[in-house]
Amino acid sequence: MTADRCTVNIRRLSPTEWPRAFPVISQLRTLDEAAFLRRVCRQSYSGYELVGAFADGELIGVMGIRPVHTLARGGHLHVDDLVVAREARGCGAGHALMDYAEADARARNMSAVFLDARPEAIPFYERRDYVLHSAPSMKKLL
Repeated sequence: MTADRCTVNIRRLSPTEWPRAFPVISQLRTLDEAAFLRRVCRQSYSGYELVGAFADGELIGVMGIRPVHTLARGGHLHVDDLVVAREARGCGAGHALMDYAEADARARNMSAVFLDARPEAIPFYERRDYVLHSAPSMKKLL
């Protein structure tokens, strides 16, 4: 596959397809396949879904989406772990996945899409009119 624009089809993945997502996700996350599948299964109980980008029947991109409702943000869709396979980057799969996420949020009557971005991915999202959120994320490992 070349980086030229390609025809990309986007759809939710069924649980039987989750193992197909692992080779793509593993380009972003350091997990073994069993841990990946356990985490996706556990998260699916609270609405998490995997969405795939396909070109010529091949899974070339994956993102996780989950509905979230908070006091501060209200109802919104959170995008987790959007990744396009290295050999397919530049063909439009990332944009197609984000178009899907935005349409899904609108269909759920949600007012926003939130995501965490690696520094090198920020320009991709800025080109799509995403802005840095004013509230910094913080964590404490326990």
